[in-house]
Amino acid sequence: MAGKKVLIVYAHQEPRSFNGSLKDVAVAELSRQGCTVTVSDLYAMDFEPRATRKDITGALSSPEFFSYSVEAYEACKKRSLTSDIIAEQKKVQEADLVMFQFPLYWFSVPAILKGWMDRVLCQGFAFDLPGFYDDGLLKGKLAILSLTTGGTADMYGKTGASGDFRYFLWPLQHGTLHFCGFKVLAPHISFAPEFASEEERRGMVASWAQRLKTIWKEEPIPCWPPWYFGQ
Repeated sequence: MAGKKVLIVYAHQEPRSFNGSLKDVAVAELSRQGCTVTVSDLYAMDFEPRATRKDITGALSSPEFFSYSVEAYEACKKRSLTSDIIAEQKKVQEADLVMFQFPLYWFSVPAILKGWMDRVLCQGFAFDLPGFYDDGLLKGKLAILSLTTGGTADMYGKTGASGDFRYFLWPLQHGTLHFCGFKVLAPHISFAPEFASEEERRGMVASWAQRLKTIWKEEPIPCWPPWYFGQ
């Protein structure tokens, strides 16, 4: 949709990977719609995933005992976080939609993306106390996970070896994105592209491109326990 701003937070080491193809088609389709698309390519940026005292550029509020959450909160209020964190927060603040593109690692995100969440979505920027879930500081924005799995789709059913895929989405979609106020769109999961034929992989990419044509018309999921675990 013309005038909309999209941030794609992309976490894959290889530009020619399947994840890279999904990212590229998203950039192409959303740009075709007139959106302004920004990509944070975390590996290419050599993004620092570790949350340490180096993230605070000014004096610590409690130098005798370091608490990252406390110091990041105080630094956020004083604009004394490091420039890489502030730059990513600015991208998030400007975005109407934040998209996360990544391969599933151990039912979660790659460490570099987890570090992005830990450092960028800090108290005072993404949430406060009070000021979380439906009242999170990023309310009014949309978020979506686009991810790939190693396992096949049947492994992620309720009776599959890995359990319902919604189970592993709980900490990401609800505990992180919804907590910060995002309205969360249904995830886009490309199951086991590594074991698919070239034709099947092309179909997966085309399916993502097709969905993106109407992404702005989608309604967010009801991001509460019943969606993940049933009644």
